[in-house]
Amino acid sequence: MNVTAAATRTRTAHDRVLHGWYMYDWANSAFAVTILSALFGPYLDKVVVPDAGVSIPLLGISALSATSLYGYALGLSALLVLLTSPILGAIADSTSAKKSFLMFFCYLGSTASLLMFFVGEGDVTMALLLFMVANFSFVSANVFYDAFLPHIAAPEMQDVVSGKGYAYGYAGGGILFTLQLLLVQFHDLIGVSEVMAVRMALGSVGLWWGGFSLITFQRLTEPRLEQPRQKATALVVDGFRRIAMTMRKVRSLRQMGTFLIAFMIYNDGIQTVIAMATIYGSEELGFDTLTLMGALLMIQFVGVVGAQIFGMLARRFGSKNMVIVSLVIWTGVVIYAYFMTEPMEFWILGAVVGLVLGGSQALSRSLYSRIIPPAASAEFFGFFSVFEKFSAIWGPIVFALIRQLTGSARLSILSLVAFFFVGLIVLTFVRMKDAEAERDILEESLR
Repeated sequence: MNVTAAATRTRTAHDRVLHGWYMYDWANSAFAVTILSALFGPYLDKVVVPDAGVSIPLLGISALSATSLYGYALGLSALLVLLTSPILGAIADSTSAKKSFLMFFCYLGSTASLLMFFVGEGDVTMALLLFMVANFSFVSANVFYDAFLPHIAAPEMQDVVSGKGYAYGYAGGGILFTLQLLLVQFHDLIGVSEVMAVRMALGSVGLWWGGFSLITFQRLTEPRLEQPRQKATALVVDGFRRIAMTMRKVRSLRQMGTFLIAFMIYNDGIQTVIAMATIYGSEELGFDTLTLMGALLMIQFVGVVGAQIFGMLARRFGSKNMVIVSLVIWTGVVIYAYFMTEPMEFWILGAVVGLVLGGSQALSRSLYSRIIPPAASAEFFGFFSVFEKFSAIWGPIVFALIRQLTGSARLSILSLVAFFFVGLIVLTFVRMKDAEAERDILEESLR
């Protein structure tokens, strides 16, 4: 009887940890939905950036559009993540500081998001700086959030747990976005302008993100290392040492390397679609705010179902096979977007994206989690972030360049076909059994 009671308490404690982990997805999806996908791009286009664009005489650049500015800001913030995440991940692993780093970047990002309330017409520099800080913090925090996955779920459960995390994210982001949509749509009833309603919606992201993350920080626990506290300089040196040591051993992880190359390529397409969809619909297609926000709201709730469906299918057909299926669908999505002209087509596209988005992201995360050593999870998710953000640099920048050179974003959206197709081909060369065997060898050497 005592054994049964102890087992029940253990399961309850573990469920509490899992719930804490899920709730961070619930919290930070406010940024992903409202700022990264929905409101910031159109607000930048319609309110902040002048109709004639922005000139930078020192660089010989004139008339940069909101789309180009947004793409460059996204790319530069991704570059900053690329430069910092591996060393921070190595330090976190050597000091059991994943939770501390997660908290720091969470509140840096949520504060920057809250300050977006004060961005008004013509505040281009302020808008872009706050966006870059918030996006850098959002992605950096996710490095440490993702690094908990190997510690809280057995390999055979990671697809389901990762998918459920994304489902929580879609639900949380969707609920807040519903409230924001009502605020913008019925702004007259509370006596504010539409612009003020959008500013309030942007600022509310910081409150939602920072507030609900308190549940995560209360419930999520991290295994402690038995080692003496080191000075800050020693931690940095040790972080570089761990990276150098791991890089030497990573050469033997051929399957993981192949997966990361594939992920870097196809994720370029996914991240660019996520980031540029609403500004493409606003500037290129001329859709109104209600259409853009309504379709994105639908994506959130369809995504709850899609993430879990892909997670369940992955247990039967394999993570790799379901990622390949998602990439075929993504290819169809961008081809359809090239020919799109009517608002109803944007709604149809949103339904398909909702089904595939969470699945492709969650399964990529869990697939990678299964082939890395848990003893160095933050460090390896730092490398994962490098590949993720290296791709996220080029997608938006190429999108922005094509838009700037051609005057139209339709060719920009069509160019993404290449990322999905090439990424799919490279992914077919990954052999999961060999990848798991390589992981076990490295895990043993790191002990």
